[in-house]
Amino acid sequence: MVAMSTLADGYRALVVDLDGVVYRGPEPIQPAVDALSALSSSGMSIAYATNNASRSPHEVAEHLRSFGLDVQPADVFTSSLAGAHHLSTLLPEGARVLPVGGEGVGIALREKGFEIAESADDAPAAVLQGYGPNVTAARLGEAAYAIERGAKWVATNTDRTLPTDRGVAPGNGTLVEAVAVATGVQPEVVGKPGPMLYTMAASTLQVPTVQTLGVGDRLDTDIEGASAAGMDSLFVLSGVHGPKDLAAAPREQRPRFICVDGSGLREPYEEPRAVGDGWGIATTAAALSDEEIQWSSQAPDDDVVALRIVLRVLWDALDDNRIDEGTAARLAAQYGRTQK
Repeated sequence: MVAMSTLADGYRALVVDLDGVVYRGPEPIQPAVDALSALSSSGMSIAYATNNASRSPHEVAEHLRSFGLDVQPADVFTSSLAGAHHLSTLLPEGARVLPVGGEGVGIALREKGFEIAESADDAPAAVLQGYGPNVTAARLGEAAYAIERGAKWVATNTDRTLPTDRGVAPGNGTLVEAVAVATGVQPEVVGKPGPMLYTMAASTLQVPTVQTLGVGDRLDTDIEGASAAGMDSLFVLSGVHGPKDLAAAPREQRPRFICVDGSGLREPYEEPRAVGDGWGIATTAAALSDEEIQWSSQAPDDDVVALRIVLRVLWDALDDNRIDEGTAARLAAQYGRTQK
């Protein structure tokens, strides 16, 4: 008996987001961890890419190994690494750079040969701003003073919020905005939704982006970033965004694949196909009629399969201006009900 091919079988490599995909706060998302472990053991190349600049690749790899994953620091790509890499193309080795954020920011800069500035009075050539849970108003002030004096300004990412196990905290984007208000300047941004983290990972893995699948839970960072890099993407419902967000997503934030969590990588995946005025899978199809979803027969028992079909119907209707985003979100909310 020939085994059915799985979603991951169509790709040579994966670039996987962390929070909301592999773990939530300190706890692993076990189905995803099990799938990634099995895929790694079978020879799949896997990189992990995160907008969180506060930790070094060594710390991230150690965290992932605590779940039983075989991960080395070289497999981890942080937005701090992307920022330091970008600055290395703009500044000579040994230039002074003022880091703002967690330890991961300074570590990435040192590894690229930069001298660390501690104050605007050190005349830094640039500021690299990333997230850190202990960033102070005084440190943001030093960044603003340096930028006002002509320092280049690179931000690792502009995620406005950061989900934690205690709730939602201000993200790096909120702190970046504070410096922007003070200086009247906008930074260059190197993390997601830009392509750099994805292209760096694919280049290191030596796999073309078209043969690499991006996996994430945020449409405006993970999915858009993978798309910008020329990768297909898998959206998982285990993190920040859910069906309503998917329904209202602009084209650049629409994933090719949708699963409950990372375990879907090891399962067969049937994509919806055009059927008449709608979309369907197997013998079931759906279309839009009077701003409601109409099924040709009973909706699929699997709520996520139904969601995949409904989203294709809604995206067509949005693109043709037959419905608005609010209507799309309302209709999508009826599916994927067991998820966020």
